[in-house]
Amino acid sequence: MKKRKWLYRSFIALLIALLALGGVQSPAAAATSKTTKIKYLGKTYTVPVPAKRIVITGSMETMEDALVLNVKPAGGITVGGKFPSMFKKITGSTVSIGEKTQPNLEAIVKLKPDVILASTKFPKDVLNKLQKISTTIPVSHISTDWEANLRLLATLTGKKQQAESIIKSYKTQLATAKKKLGTKLKGKKVVAIRIRNGNMMIYNKDVFFNPTLYRDLGLTVPNEIKKAKSQEVISLEKFSAMNPDYIFIQFSTDENKNKTEALKQLQKNPIWKNIKAVKNKKVFVNVVDPLAQGGTAWSKTNFLKAAVPMLSK
Repeated sequence: MKKRKWLYRSFIALLIALLALGGVQSPAAAATSKTTKIKYLGKTYTVPVPAKRIVITGSMETMEDALVLNVKPAGGITVGGKFPSMFKKITGSTVSIGEKTQPNLEAIVKLKPDVILASTKFPKDVLNKLQKISTTIPVSHISTDWEANLRLLATLTGKKQQAESIIKSYKTQLATAKKKLGTKLKGKKVVAIRIRNGNMMIYNKDVFFNPTLYRDLGLTVPNEIKKAKSQEVISLEKFSAMNPDYIFIQFSTDENKNKTEALKQLQKNPIWKNIKAVKNKKVFVNVVDPLAQGGTAWSKTNFLKAAVPMLSK
């Protein structure tokens, strides 16, 4: 009898240990969990619905989507060891799983995620390691995929209706903006740049805030933007030759830790001062949070709201 009790207790102890390691599913979880197949950008994934423990790694775009959908991830991306203030609303109980390009695999394993939302920027070997932990979906960093990205997170969290409402609201906002601007910007050159590590960066027409400017608002795409492969460093001399009429600058000290004075130094440069937008006081710094990705529902909505009044002047 005593031996039977000892074996029973040993079995329970082993079961609890396995559950803690995620190696076996509890009877209660097995009875209530459901999985379904979802399609995202041409690929099919089998995921639990709703996914209650979501880990976001590498994809700041998904962090922004979580913000607009009020999804609180189990694990999320930190910048400089902390969650950016723009995500304060959703990261109160979120565990850091590393920086944008440096996922902490051990921390992710401990969270036992239902699904991992990674980035298409990750190398294959990183994605393979994440896939071994849980179902991993590489989320597109291309701005023109913003609706698909938002719908992906909404499907996983049971917030489809909310996502459709956000998309519809943006399109209504866009129609109003285009009507307000009319033909005022015809022939004008509008450029959005980011300063990283002290360098001026320009982006392809499908990345950053560019789809909002060129595809949505219908502004002319400068040749330099057309030729950009993705994110590219541009010299001040070459940028001066572009001679934009309007410039939007995103600058964060978190992305310029060794060159925190880069923006001030740029603004003092005689070449910069001779650019048309600078001379006409049409340069706008951080009209939205400096870490905003540009190609998300949050970025597009807030950028449009802030930029249109400035472009209307």
